[in-house]
Amino acid sequence: MKNGNHSAINEFILLGFSNLLSLQLFLFPMFLSTYLVTLAGNLIIIFLTLMDAALQTPMYFFLRNLSFLEICYTSVNIPKLLANLLWNHRTISFLGCATQTYFSFFLGGSECFLLASMAYDRYVAICKPLHYPVLMNRKVCMRLAAGSWLSGVFMSFGLTSMVFTLPFCGSNKINHFFCDIPPLLKLACGDTSIIETAVFMVATVFVTIPFMLILMSYIRIISTIMRMPEGEGRRKAFSTCSSHLIVVTLFFGSACVTYLKPNSSYSTDTDKFLSLFYTFFTPMLNPIIYSLRNKEVKGAFWRTMRKTWFC
Repeated sequence: MKNGNHSAINEFILLGFSNLLSLQLFLFPMFLSTYLVTLAGNLIIIFLTLMDAALQTPMYFFLRNLSFLEICYTSVNIPKLLANLLWNHRTISFLGCATQTYFSFFLGGSECFLLASMAYDRYVAICKPLHYPVLMNRKVCMRLAAGSWLSGVFMSFGLTSMVFTLPFCGSNKINHFFCDIPPLLKLACGDTSIIETAVFMVATVFVTIPFMLILMSYIRIISTIMRMPEGEGRRKAFSTCSSHLIVVTLFFGSACVTYLKPNSSYSTDTDKFLSLFYTFFTPMLNPIIYSLRNKEVKGAFWRTMRKTWFC
């Protein structure tokens, strides 16, 4: 293409996993089944936490928010990936790419703070059980959830605006399965150091700060649990916290490697596979981890099934 500003490019090509031609027939059914499991599992958790009286607690209020967020997060990127694999139609419009980037960062940033809110809820429940009804009342839970959802709105808009006002005058092929900022910056002309610094600073705020809050919460939680006498309460506390820690480790671990590593070590192929963890596998594992390791959720499921059967 001729040199010029970004108006010279009205669409991008998402290369995705086109380098794995021998696996194309295997990748589509695998991603489709994973996406359907993600939708079904998270929808079940939303339904159960709304309908079952035993699950009307702050913990399940945040879990319901997380499940809804995971549905939105996977639906931003995965349907386009499935369409690319099925029809080999890999183009995405300039506006579509900007929209995908915006919602990916908005929902990803919101999930970071939502996971931190869930860690705070567990901290209060285990370390300050007598004050739990006061500290985690309905108003506080609503504010924490609203703050988590709104935290990524302006950040994502700012980053997306900065990236898509850059001049794109070279190749329009994005070596990724969705419009992520690091591979987009590789296609931009001119100096991108300011935006790279902005991405690093935003990632530091939206990844490092929530992760540190979660880490501090769980240091206190584990310390409190270890002082508990052996029994059902201690086992239940460990089970609930370990479920949350598994989700946190998968999500933050892959996000940290993707957005906080030096630019000199950037690898599109590595980032492509790491992105699968926080955009694909973590949303799928979330309902499985919280339901299979949680007696209350399993009990609510069977109570709902019995009610449906009798009706």
